Amino acid sequence: MAPVVTDRVNPDTDASTGSAGRPAEPRPRVVVVKFGGNAMVDASLQHLFAQDVVELWHAGLHPVVVHGGGPQISAMLDRLGLESRFEAGLRVTTAETMDVVRMVLSGRVQRELVGRINAHGPFAVGLTGEDAHTMTAVRRPGYVDGRPVDIGLVGDIVDVNPGMVRTLLEQGHIPVVSPVARGEDGQVYNVNADLAASALAVALGAERLVVLTDVEGLYADWPRSTEVIRHLTADALAALLPELASGMLPKMEGCLRAVRGGVRRAQVLDGRVPHAVLRGVLGENGPGTTVVPGTALAPGTGPDRDLSTV
Repeated sequence: MAPVVTDRVNPDTDASTGSAGRPAEPRPRVVVVKFGGNAMVDASLQHLFAQDVVELWHAGLHPVVVHGGGPQISAMLDRLGLESRFEAGLRVTTAETMDVVRMVLSGRVQRELVGRINAHGPFAVGLTGEDAHTMTAVRRPGYVDGRPVDIGLVGDIVDVNPGMVRTLLEQGHIPVVSPVARGEDGQVYNVNADLAASALAVALGAERLVVLTDVEGLYADWPRSTEVIRHLTADALAALLPELASGMLPKMEGCLRAVRGGVRRAQVLDGRVPHAVLRGVLGENGPGTTVVPGTALAPGTGPDRDLSTV
């Protein structure tokens, strides 16, 4: 189910004129970056990531960061003697686990990331999906072998109100968003950060979604091969999705939702590589896997395996 967007730039409006025929401001070039994986627990990679985000801002882009926190949540659950369990790539979230998720994401991980970015200037402002009803979620199941399984208080985004994020961008800030959302039932849900970043990218009319992970990109035939698919279309990705390993499933599902929702391209990058974000966004031949809408790409877009014409 695609999230409802309650405040979004109208894609049918000419960017050069306003609704009353007045000149309009150029549409901002928003880049949503999902920060996660080993880059979150390596101090040097955290520092370089913050530096990259600020460099994007200086380059005239409008970065928005949505962060995960899986390793930190698991460490805190272990410390408290609570079980960590995953189904279909998603954390099984009990009420006790949800308290820990909320505390770790918005109370620790977000604060540390905001601090690292702000070491370069007064840029970052932290918020969660709960704030200003930025994200609304409903409870979702996981799917194992095509069968739904109960994974607890895990939510899927069904409504996005990007007004607060857009206001921060207009004021020159870098929003840092924790993927926690409230449902219309009043329950707070743990939302997969990849899917939260995707929903926010669509709502903001972002130019690009970047997802950091702990591998080089989407492998063509894992685990038999480490050949990386460099480019593929939404249709090609949709065909591959049921066969993906659980760890890559939410990342590639997020990319698929983004490009089908109007984002021009989505990239999966290896967050273990220094300056992966800067190279991926500003470089002409970025690393990792790039997903685009449509059924074809211009020739010569990548030397490695290319599924963009499937």
